[in-house]
Amino acid sequence: MNLPSRIDPIHPAARKGIQLFNQGDYHGAHELLELAWMETQSPERDLYQGVLQIGLAYYQITRANYRGALKMFKRGQRNLAPLGEMMLGVQITQLRADARLAENELRRLGAENIQNFDQNQIQPVPLIK
Repeated sequence: MNLPSRIDPIHPAARKGIQLFNQGDYHGAHELLELAWMETQSPERDLYQGVLQIGLAYYQITRANYRGALKMFKRGQRNLAPLGEMMLGVQITQLRADARLAENELRRLGAENIQNFDQNQIQPVPLIK
C-alpha cells in the first residue's frame, strides 16, 4: 500500500470536508469526504464514508426527506460501528451517539412532522486537533 506520506494523518480533503460539515454545508462536505474516501484505504476509508453518510442524513433532514435521512443514518452507523472510540482525531463514539440522538428524534417526529425537527439537534463532527 503506497499512500502519500503526510504530517497530518487525516486526509486534507477530509479535514476540509469535516470543517464544511461543521458549518452546515453538508453538500460541500460530501464532495470532499468522497474524494478522501476514494483516495484512502480502510479503515480510514470507512471513517470518511461514515462521516459523509451522517452528513447526508442531516442534509436529507433539511430537505424534509424522511426516508432518505433514515437510510443515510443506517449506512453511516454501519460504517462507523467497527471503528472504535477515536480515529484520526475524530471522536467516533461521540459522533455515533450524536447521530443516534438525531435519528431517534427524527423517528419520534415521523415523516409527517419532519419540518419540526430542531436543527440544533444536529451536532458537529467532534474533532480533536
